[in-house]
Formats: sequence, structure tokens, C-alpha cells
Amino acid sequence: MRVIIFLLFAGLFFSCGQTSTFVLNPDEIKYPESRLMDQVDTLWGVEVKDPYRWLEDDRDPEVEQWVIDQNTTTRNYLDALPLRKELRDRYEKLFNYEKVGIPRKVGDKFFISRNDGLQNQSITYIFDSIGSEERVFLDPNKLSEDGTITASLGGASDDGKYISVIKSVAGSDWQEIGVMDVETGRELDDVLKWVKFSGTSWVNDGFYYSRYPEPEGSAFSSENTFHSVYFHKIGTLQSEDVLVYIDEKEPNRYHFAWATEDNKYLVLNVSTGTDGNSLLIKDLGAEGSDWRILVDGFTDHSSVVGSVEGKILLLTDIEAPKYRLVAVDPTQELTNTDLWTDIIPQSNHLLESVQVSAGRLFATFLRKACHAVVSYDFMGLDAKEIALPSNVGSVGGFGGKMNSKEVFYAFTSFTHPTSIYKYDPLSHESLLFSAPEVNFMPAAYETKQVEYFSKDGTKIPMFLVHKKGIILNGKNPTLLYAYGGFSISLTPSFSASNIVFLERGGVYAMPNLRGGGEFGEEWHKAGMLLEKQNVFDDFIAAAEYLIGEKYTCSEKLAIEGRSNGGLLIGAVMSQRPELAAVAFPGVGVMDMLRYHKFTIGWGWIPEYGCVDSTEADFKNLYSFSPVHNLVDGVNYPSTMVTTSDHDDRVVPAHSFKFSARLQAAHKGNEPVLIRIDLNAGHGAGKPTSKMIDEQADKWAFLFHELKNL
Repeated sequence: MRVIIFLLFAGLFFSCGQTSTFVLNPDEIKYPESRLMDQVDTLWGVEVKDPYRWLEDDRDPEVEQWVIDQNTTTRNYLDALPLRKELRDRYEKLFNYEKVGIPRKVGDKFFISRNDGLQNQSITYIFDSIGSEERVFLDPNKLSEDGTITASLGGASDDGKYISVIKSVAGSDWQEIGVMDVETGRELDDVLKWVKFSGTSWVNDGFYYSRYPEPEGSAFSSENTFHSVYFHKIGTLQSEDVLVYIDEKEPNRYHFAWATEDNKYLVLNVSTGTDGNSLLIKDLGAEGSDWRILVDGFTDHSSVVGSVEGKILLLTDIEAPKYRLVAVDPTQELTNTDLWTDIIPQSNHLLESVQVSAGRLFATFLRKACHAVVSYDFMGLDAKEIALPSNVGSVGGFGGKMNSKEVFYAFTSFTHPTSIYKYDPLSHESLLFSAPEVNFMPAAYETKQVEYFSKDGTKIPMFLVHKKGIILNGKNPTLLYAYGGFSISLTPSFSASNIVFLERGGVYAMPNLRGGGEFGEEWHKAGMLLEKQNVFDDFIAAAEYLIGEKYTCSEKLAIEGRSNGGLLIGAVMSQRPELAAVAFPGVGVMDMLRYHKFTIGWGWIPEYGCVDSTEADFKNLYSFSPVHNLVDGVNYPSTMVTTSDHDDRVVPAHSFKFSARLQAAHKGNEPVLIRIDLNAGHGAGKPTSKMIDEQADKWAFLFHELKNL
């Protein structure tokens, strides 16, 4: 998962005709008791208190009651906010438009996902040819009454007869894999469990996938180790699956395997997190062949794009921090980089991805955090840049088989709803395939990029979106949203809730902080490990720029981040509590001293470091860990922490402990709430109804606390 697209936000002014509702004054809020325990750990000679350790056990009845009590307190406050109903109605109206996925060809059939507007989950349809009648193939909405079960298509057999189906319950990272007959839509008896972070790559009568052993203890918080690759033959029990690869000496690694389209090679990707990866290949045509190392160690980032004309195409940052595409001859020494041949050399812009389809290479570049796509022949010649609807936007797609006659892609931007295009590789022309009708006026808004200087003088770009003709009087309600980590790139994308906010004079600001992937691995490294403070400094400098340029002021500024971005907001709140009036730390990594002890937290050690590794790591993590840097008696922003009870990526204990500590430390009149979604996970697959409710709560809170009524 490369690109993460987050929901933004919505808000409306208070309607003069709306009946007012009694709203609790913040000082009247009675927060649930969060008892203190006498837990002290000694780390590198330093005694560290952890009085809320008990909140880590999500199965404890006391924790379950704490969740109920906190949600009751939060609902009492949010449900009384005068904007909430008006805001929810407007957001629901804007969100109610058809959302269409990218068509995919399997054998002689096509698949496409559609959501008519407010369906909890998108439905997958099957059809015989472009423009022909579509028939329902997979409807996840029938799997649960509340829409909390997701189901999507995975890999398909080479003959197009079977396709895998990947299901997840309540937003959990745990997946269950099944198999469906493409022609009849019948679901086979095959059921594969305890799957996490896996696709399905078919070869002949089965597929490769990755799974963990069944966890001991809680499935949603216990540590996950020994991620291993198996081969499943259709029509057999999971217990009969063949173990393809396990590293019994290294439990904390990820392993993914897939076959090249021509089925010549099985590729194995091994990684410990974001510090790089190793690649091994096996010749599937030679029985009993051994694994051969293509890329060794974990200092570089590489991926096999495909097997073309006897060569392996490799996208890599080896000797190219902004990546290049090379051809590797499998008959020669694979790891000898002197024998690699450049197909698409490194340029001034990040080469983000390359797809092989329809007899062409489709290379996606990032130019100032916006996508551009260039098509090449297999020698890296005959370059044709694809004309996109705008030079400020994001693309996805361009996948397909080698013999495809066309490819499809999606384009989106802040004011351009995601639209689907069909590209002809012969004429090099794009035709609009599908575009949603959303009731707003794109021409009323403008998007621009500005640059500002961070604390150490580094120049940071930032997107700004707002109505044309905005008055820079320092009073505009503004949301500053960022991520800054794991080499994730934030690029322009459409959000209906964001449009609601923009309609009411809001300013949306999204900086591309260090730690992200927008400018290559050097940009990423400048915001990880011992350099993590740069990320917080970049964000603080963005807020100061917005205030200095009179877009807003601290009293009208809200800050938001999710996951690693939740850590960002927690750290900034503790370092600069006066910077913003409202804070939204979402599903954040808040306890930096213990994050590695839950589910797959160990996979983030290459990004953050670990207190168990070195004293330097401990001192660094301790210096910004949100749970440990809140100070008693400080006036913190109005805060709404968000998490979910089934989040098994960043376990809710992080948000529980942070909220308990913040409620105890905060001495101002601003509310400190935690909103705990039930039957939901880290964010993926959340049903439409839950998304609309969450956004209504969030932005009613924002406008109330900013006093924009």
C-alpha cells in the first residue's frame, strides 16, 4: 500500500432558523475515572512511569467499561452541538454521488466496482465487454447488516476461470481468503484464515499468499511474528497448503511472494519495515531450483516490475535516490550492478512506479508532489507523456496484461472528483470513461503550492486550497493536515467533506513534510529515526507560515493527522500547545516506548528506532513520545482523539493512554474527548454510514471550538 488517501473534513455555519440545543460548558464535563497504577520501568537508567498500563488490555472488563464511559461522555458533548445535524445533512448530500473503480479484465470478462452513493460498501460487477450489461458479482453489503464486512477481488487464475476474494471484518487487518468461479459466481469451499498483508498470485491450479500463525491471546493486540509464504491448491484444505518460505531465525520480517506474468519466476520480497528490502527469485520452470539473491540486505528499496523479453525489470533506488528502472539479465550474476542496464535512468523527479501493460511501460513520476505519467517502449524509448486533466493531481491504474489493447487509469485532485479514463497505447489518446456528478462549482476554488522554510532552513512545499478571492485577514478557519513518515507521499485528492469546508470559507493546507516519499529516499531519511524531530519542526513552521501570511491565526487553526500523523499531532501538541485551537490526533502511535510490543509494531522499528536497541534511540523516542511529554497544568487545545476498537495496526491502547493522560494534565476550559468507533479498524473498509457520522462529529466539534457558528 503506497499511497494512503485520507478523508478530509466538512463544516457549515449555524443556521439562524435552527433550534438551539443546550451544549455543555467544557468545565461541566465529568470525565470518566482513569485510575493510576504504580508501574515504573527503568530504561537505560531512567525511571519511566506508566500509570495507565492497564489500558493496554483490550479484553479486560475494566477497560471495556472505560470505553463505554468515555464514549458516553463524548456523545453527550457532540450530540448537543448545534452544527452537527446541519453539517451531517450537507455532507451526506455531497457524498451521495456514484463512485466508480478502474475496470479490470480477467480472461474474457471485465470487472468494475461501483457505489451508487451511500452504499456502505462498493459492489463488484462483471460484464462481457466495454459498454455491455453489467451483472452483480460480489456484493459485500449482503455479508453484514451494518456494512462492516469488506470483500474485494484478489488475483485471478491465468485461464480466467477462478478469482480470489479477500474479506475483512470490522476494519481489521486480519483477512480471510476465498475463491469464486468467474463464470457462475459460485463461491468454492476454500477458506484461508490468519492472513494479513497479503495478495494472491496464481500459478496453474493455485496461488501464493502470506499468513501468520494463529495468534496466542488477543487477535487484535498480540504480537504477530513469522510472516510466511504458502501455496494453496484450490479444492484443498488450508492445512494442506505447502510452506514456501519461512525464516525461523528472524520472526520480525515481512515476506511476500508473487509470480511474474509469464510464470517464469517467483519473486520473494523480504523486509523488516521501511529501511529497505531484499529480493530473491526462483526459476519456476526448473524443478527444484534454488532461491537466487537479486537484491541483498535492507539498505535499499527495489521491486520487480516484470519479466520482459528475457530480462527482469527492476525499479530501484540503488545508486539512484530518486529511483531508476533497470534491466537485469537472469543468466548473469544478478547482484552485480555493473551488469544492470538503465531503461529509465534517474531524473530530477521521483520515479514513483512503473507498470508493464499493453506492450508498453507506464512510468509515474512525482513532480512537486503531483503525478505525471510517461509511456515508453521496453527499451525506454519512444517516450510519450500522457496528457492529464491537470498538472496538479494524482493518478492510479495503468495495470493490465501484456497483450491488453487498452489501459485504464484514474485521476483526481482537490477539486476534481475521481474520474476514470481509457488510454489507447497506439494512438496515445485518453478518453473519458466515467466521471461523477458532484453538486459543486470547481471554478470557485483555487489550488496553489507555496514554499516555506523549516527551523533548519529546509524549504518545504505546501498545498493550499480555498475559495478564490480569499481575504488574508488572519481570521479564516484553517485545517493543517499532514503525515510525514514511512516514505508515504501526500498528493492532491478529492474529498466531498473538504468541499463542504471550502464552501464556508475554510482554508485547507497540506504540507509535504520530511519523512514522506515525495522527493525520494533522502527526503524520507531526513524525517526518520534520530531525525524525526525535523517532521515536527516542518509542521510547526507550516502553521507559523499560515499565521504569518495572514491566512489564519492560532485561534482559528485546527491541526490533524492520522496514524503516524496522529503521532505528529500528539508531539506538536506537547511541544507547542498554544499553536492551534483544535487538535485531531487520529489512530495515532502515542506510546513510543512500547509501540513495538503490539501486533506488527515491530515493523516500524526501522522508521522510529527502538528503546530496547540503543540509549540514543531511547533518548530520542522519550523526547517526543506524546504520552510521556504532556505536562500537568498546561492549557492544551480542544482535542478530539479518534480510534477504533478493532484497530489491530495501531492498537487503541495508544489513544486510550494518551487521552487518559491528557484529561488529567489539561487545566484549561477546552474539552478533551476521545471518540472510539465500534466494529471499525484503522480506517480501511469503514462503511459509508460510519464515515459520515465520524465526519459530522469531527467538523461540528471543529467549528464549535473555533467559534465559527
